[in-house]
Amino acid sequence: MRVCRLPYREQSAELVSGIANEPWSVFLDCGHPRTRQGRWDIVAARPFLTLTAWAGTTRVESTQGVEFHAGDPLPLLRSFIGQTEESPGFPFAGGAIGYFSYDLSLRLGVLADSGKQGPEWPEMAIGLYDWAVLVDHERAETYLVSAGRDPATDAIWDDLVKLFSGPFQGSEDHWQTSVQATSDLPWPRYQAAFQRAMRWIADGDCYQVNLTQLFTAEVKGSSWGLYQSLRRLNPAPFGAFFNHPMGDVLSSSPERFIELRGDQVTTSPIKGTRPRGADQESDQQLASDLANSAKDRAENLMIVDLLRNDLGKVCQTGSVAVPALFEVKSFANVHHLVSTVTGKLAPGRDAIDLLRATFPGGSITGAPKRRAMEIIDELEPHRRGLYCGAIGYIGFNGDMDSNIAIRTLVRQGDTVYFGVGGGIVADSVAEQEYQECLDKAAPMLRLLGSGRDGLVG
Repeated sequence: MRVCRLPYREQSAELVSGIANEPWSVFLDCGHPRTRQGRWDIVAARPFLTLTAWAGTTRVESTQGVEFHAGDPLPLLRSFIGQTEESPGFPFAGGAIGYFSYDLSLRLGVLADSGKQGPEWPEMAIGLYDWAVLVDHERAETYLVSAGRDPATDAIWDDLVKLFSGPFQGSEDHWQTSVQATSDLPWPRYQAAFQRAMRWIADGDCYQVNLTQLFTAEVKGSSWGLYQSLRRLNPAPFGAFFNHPMGDVLSSSPERFIELRGDQVTTSPIKGTRPRGADQESDQQLASDLANSAKDRAENLMIVDLLRNDLGKVCQTGSVAVPALFEVKSFANVHHLVSTVTGKLAPGRDAIDLLRATFPGGSITGAPKRRAMEIIDELEPHRRGLYCGAIGYIGFNGDMDSNIAIRTLVRQGDTVYFGVGGGIVADSVAEQEYQECLDKAAPMLRLLGSGRDGLVG
């Protein structure tokens, strides 16, 4: 492992400016300084190997050429990550960074392929990175680190030190909206889908269904500029910018999916939302209303139980616990009800096993998971694509951290997609659930220059 200390900058986005336009550049963003809930930022680029899975085939590209592999891509990813290597003091010192889309469920056998159409987007896109820049905002320190997996890193090390030491050159970050955002489930269609979901719940098919809608807009200009605007408007502790050759990912997610440190597992599901108030008094009232809502607490508890079951598949017997239940956490635009579930990974299990056991996150499916996903597939007009999947890393040290890919824009050409949704339970009210969707969508709609008026009818 190789380490070089760099000058600390409170604004990690400056570190990304010189590489943002490079394919496979990535920024895992804790939202600092506009949110203080995260500690580390990770910046990486120029992976020595990439894996892109789509329609049952994984394309692997490296300096040795291109190969194609059929079937489940997770064992393939495990083989490239290889043996665990220690990286003391750092959450990540090289490894896999990228995303696992919601539609990867089709390859993992969680959900049957109904043939439904959606955004033309890979089911998994992962780069293996030998070096990364880590920014520790708690200690005001920045480091360039390398795992030593790629011999080419030595040849560019001094250039990397210079690049990330500044001064930083601004890039062309201009962007503009060209077509207003529209939803594939405007109010009449949402209401019909909601009523169908309620019938399934009443019949006992499931307890909760996360019904989502897909918004589409058009923009021109810089994706990196668009992301900087997004993180200013909606700073979040699990944000991400990912420049993929097939399109760009811009995430301002508030939700952690799975964290693995050594053998310690943590997941933090969100269920329950209120908008922020216009003043301190109304804001506190909304937070209090959320904290005391029997419906939201019950909805949250359903997902906590689901995740306890998921973790129990790969964690040591008796180790799964719920150290925090129904905490109200406040973000830039909404309050959320958040719980924390932990466990101790069983001997012989690794991050890939943990990912397989828990994917996709229960907070964006419903309960029981498989039946809820089948109902979702019937109700939602399009496949979800990356939305509701996970973005994050699995390090060569065996550790993992990832978000739930909500409040996330996916851009292909001039088209931008993003989804919003919420959990429906037996006592849900259609108008309130639809309003919750709009509350969650509000930052993206403001970003893209859209108001709510044209979306309800």
